[in-house]
Amino acid sequence: MSELIDNSRDRKKKLKELILKLHAGQGEEAVRRELLQSLAAIPYGEVVEVEQELIGEGLPESEVLRLCDAHSAVLQGRVDLSGQKPVPAGHPVDVFRRENAELRKVTARAREVLAALEAGAGLPAAVLELRGLLNQLFDVDKHYQRKEYLVFPFLEKLGVTGPPKVMWGKHDEIRDLLKGSIEALQAPDAGRDELLAAISILLKPALQAIDDMTVKEEEILFPMALDKLAENDWLDISRQSPQFGYCLYDPPDAWHASAEGPRVEETGAGEAGAIAAAISGARGKINLPSGSFTFEELLAILNTVPVDMTFVDRDDKVRYFTQGAERVFQRNRAILGRDVRHCHPPASAHIVERIIDDFRSGRQSRAPFWIRMGGKFVHIEYFALRNEKGEYLGTLEVSHDVERYRRLDGQRRILQYGE
Repeated sequence: MSELIDNSRDRKKKLKELILKLHAGQGEEAVRRELLQSLAAIPYGEVVEVEQELIGEGLPESEVLRLCDAHSAVLQGRVDLSGQKPVPAGHPVDVFRRENAELRKVTARAREVLAALEAGAGLPAAVLELRGLLNQLFDVDKHYQRKEYLVFPFLEKLGVTGPPKVMWGKHDEIRDLLKGSIEALQAPDAGRDELLAAISILLKPALQAIDDMTVKEEEILFPMALDKLAENDWLDISRQSPQFGYCLYDPPDAWHASAEGPRVEETGAGEAGAIAAAISGARGKINLPSGSFTFEELLAILNTVPVDMTFVDRDDKVRYFTQGAERVFQRNRAILGRDVRHCHPPASAHIVERIIDDFRSGRQSRAPFWIRMGGKFVHIEYFALRNEKGEYLGTLEVSHDVERYRRLDGQRRILQYGE
């Protein structure tokens, strides 16, 4: 095939056909040859639109996730980046790109160590270095969390929902591969053959997946996000990024919007004051059937109780979360107004869907879970909120590290501060 395809509709139609050929089982090399013959370069925005359209037309997200690596490999180097916007130093996208450069250095070194190990290098020294490299690579979790909780919400508000879900699924696959690799290298009695097998199954795919993700970000996600997000959005992302931390790179430059650009006002005491001023009632009190609070008192109570609470309204949007000093799960203001389904990894989204459906229908009113997480024993419970008529108002998520309570024994009836 040699005809030129030079308009967006035909390019997207052809690209969709090629991705569906991968879905049908055709080999990557054959599809790549057809791509090279028919499409000289594909604008990055069209790649995202095609993926979104495929999901909208019924291709399951799980299948798009399975195909993600294949169609990314086929497209690699064929995406037209000539129209992407320039990025100043310190801008969130600049930070993401610099982190990617550091990640590629670590994956390259890990491959060198693996090659030496496979060639017969001493096992203890190689394993020791690989452990250190894996500790560095697991820093990528901070990079991914900033995407998941800061960038993706803004894209979803603009209707770009499919690609973020697929990318989050790939993040989770990478996390699992890294965790498995770390566990394999920490096994005390593992021999060379056992380690080489684990490396082949876990570590090599992890390295490749990390490198592939940097390409997906730099060829597709970042150019698209720069086109779609406003300067205020990037300011909000920049302001909230430090609470997640950075990956193998400490940004030396503080980014500020252009002098003529819009500004985001700082929130905090000013925001609290504005809300308090809007509260009606005698002397600014919030009056309830069993008592009353000032806004300041209520805020202090909610942020002092030793549990995390997140409120999801009847439309399944996150509307509030407490801001206690010892949160179990990370929360930030970017999730406010976000569909709760998009606040969970794809692997658990179906559980969230089931809980909401059961609560809304009245079949159930609470759903408890408990998990081990590091040194914590975390109890998580979801409660259906209903008014006096029994109408569904939303869902309250309550999370609490109960490890210290599990250790209690006997009684304490004498005043003694501390644990």
